[in-house]
Amino acid sequence: MTNYLLHHLLWQDQDDEKPALLAGEETVSYSMFRCRSAALAGELHKRGLKPGERCAIYLPKVLAECWSVFAVSAAQGVIVPVNMLLKGPQVHHILVDCEARFLLTTRKKFEAIASDIEDIKACDVIFVEELDLDAGESAPGDVQLGEDLAAILYTSGSTGRPKGVMLSHRNLLAGTRIVSHYLNIRSTDRLASVLPFSFDYGLNQLLTSVSQNASIVLVPFRFGEDIAQAVRKYEITGLAGVPTVWALLLASAPSLKRETLKSLRYLTNSGGAVPQLTVEKLQQRLPHTDIVLMYGLTEAFRSTYLPPGEIRSRPGSIGKAIPECEIMVLRDDGELAQPGESGLLVHRGPTVSMGYWRRPEATAKVIRANPLKKANTGVDMVCYSGDRVRIDEEGYLYFVGRDDAMIKTSGYRVSQSEVEDALMMTGAFASVSVFGLPDDILGQRLHAVATAISGDPVDKRSILKELSNVLPSYMIPKEIELLEKLPLTPNGKVNLQQLVDERKSAGNI
Repeated sequence: MTNYLLHHLLWQDQDDEKPALLAGEETVSYSMFRCRSAALAGELHKRGLKPGERCAIYLPKVLAECWSVFAVSAAQGVIVPVNMLLKGPQVHHILVDCEARFLLTTRKKFEAIASDIEDIKACDVIFVEELDLDAGESAPGDVQLGEDLAAILYTSGSTGRPKGVMLSHRNLLAGTRIVSHYLNIRSTDRLASVLPFSFDYGLNQLLTSVSQNASIVLVPFRFGEDIAQAVRKYEITGLAGVPTVWALLLASAPSLKRETLKSLRYLTNSGGAVPQLTVEKLQQRLPHTDIVLMYGLTEAFRSTYLPPGEIRSRPGSIGKAIPECEIMVLRDDGELAQPGESGLLVHRGPTVSMGYWRRPEATAKVIRANPLKKANTGVDMVCYSGDRVRIDEEGYLYFVGRDDAMIKTSGYRVSQSEVEDALMMTGAFASVSVFGLPDDILGQRLHAVATAISGDPVDKRSILKELSNVLPSYMIPKEIELLEKLPLTPNGKVNLQQLVDERKSAGNI
């Protein structure tokens, strides 16, 4: 049977007794993986999940998270992975926005957010640790097509709250097929899962591993040494992360100075540019490991990659288009950029998403008809990334910057307005502006400039602690700077460029 739905990957011809999932001292074979996925799919079906209804997954990096993904798909539902770093208010927004029918979580995790989501009556909560999933029920029959909605991944834009990016089954399977090809993933590989499944690449790792009959190891971590020890213990061959993961690995894995990671065949990056110094240190510490740098965006999954052999000769490059996709660099006049010129990166191919969940206007800005295709050749949609890149004589691309005010930190995209709203809700400030400053480890660090309400002292430490109750750690500013007033543009808006320029001249960048 041709795989055209996400869960088909698990029900294809697999080695039943081979380890599919590893976590701690637990190992789950492919046959048990299918059994538990089918049993949970049957449970969702019995509780009334209808085709196309959304099922949120709010779970830590545990085995149940893996079969929850395949169970929701097998039950004909739509997967909505929710990042465990999010606090109650953000979880509430996602559940309400996608109109989730079910929430799969643990009792402990639910108790931490219960007060924030108690008003959501239409969403039933299922505690996965309290289910008996060894019965091996058959999954319901397929009633969907590859073009149907499979998952919604929430990502922050330049303004407002996170938007849900809609991915079809074909989108996800295309990403799985493409990455498996250029990373040469095979059944003998063991992939480390350190990224959350709410990241497109984190989810892709699970799907890729299953599609190739490989094994995936769930690796929760606090320090780089945790990752290094997991690679050695499980003889991991593939490791994917974001720039902050590599900075942590280099800074807090002392064993790397004494012993390399011999089993590690490749290391890949997404979620932002890796500083060249970090790349060089990784090459020194991991001389036998291929480093594959990639660029992508949730709205089109993965756009480019730089082969390992090109890293030394093309420092800073994000590479060329991934297989099956075309990358166009368009100047402001709509024409293709020539070597040495910069322009907007536009992605064409099977990974272009279905757009934003119930946001047609926002979708129309990003997912558009191919401007370079002739009118008589049919519909051809492309993704406008919002990123500016430069192209060289040989077609390699280099990141220049973004067109909007979105902040990318620790691999996450952060809406400045969402952070500003949280700061204003503390009641301590009359006005606030949040922006990103370059950071060698984080990519960008969040910096807040604010004016205090007249006469009231501001306890910055208390403010940051209060923010930690409503925002994930990556959305909390590294510094809150107090000014008497914020500079304004002639039309009365905060002069963001002036704020950044002043900090640059003062040596803060």
